Amino acid sequence: MTRRTTRRALTTAATATLAGALALSVSGSVQAAPKASTPGFLAAQDMPQAEGNFWTAGAVTAGAPETDPFCLEKVLPAQGTTWHRQFVTDLDTTGAQVSVQASGSAAAKKLAAKAEAAVAACAADWLRTTPGGTASWDDYGRIAVEEGARVIGVGVSIPEAGPGVHLLGIGRDGDTVTLVAWSQLGSLDQAPVAAFKKTTTTAVNKLR
Repeated sequence: MTRRTTRRALTTAATATLAGALALSVSGSVQAAPKASTPGFLAAQDMPQAEGNFWTAGAVTAGAPETDPFCLEKVLPAQGTTWHRQFVTDLDTTGAQVSVQASGSAAAKKLAAKAEAAVAACAADWLRTTPGGTASWDDYGRIAVEEGARVIGVGVSIPEAGPGVHLLGIGRDGDTVTLVAWSQLGSLDQAPVAAFKKTTTTAVNKLR
């Protein structure tokens, strides 16, 4: 009787141990379920550098920025996973990066094309809503990085204020689109196009 009781007790303990292990395994599997991960973002040192103009980067934040970058006001989707980061300097230069994870590569390609079209039409659209203003734009071409990127510059001016220049980069890696903006007082001929192309390239490479 004593041996049977001991064996039964050992069997019960072994069963309980196995059940506990299975429970931990199932719990671990649930916790390991995949979820959307934040893509890589530009750092302050990745922005176009200028003597005496030092960049500060804000936190990478979930959602779209409170104010959409110039020329991209009607581009950011209502659906999809979005993150953004703001950049400022101690002078009059500002920047932003917004990244959107679409439902798939096809949706991301469509979003990137929509962003490019909006930026290309931005100068003309701005003139229609700004009587007395002047605007111009320049297409600085495509960049061979991942699924591609494009940089466009837009300059605007109104009589009551100084001119403003904006550089915008649109790039894609798989199902994720990133939009990079740089703005400053000045004109298109003062824009750091080569440096901004490097910034855009870095932004797309960091999406991985």
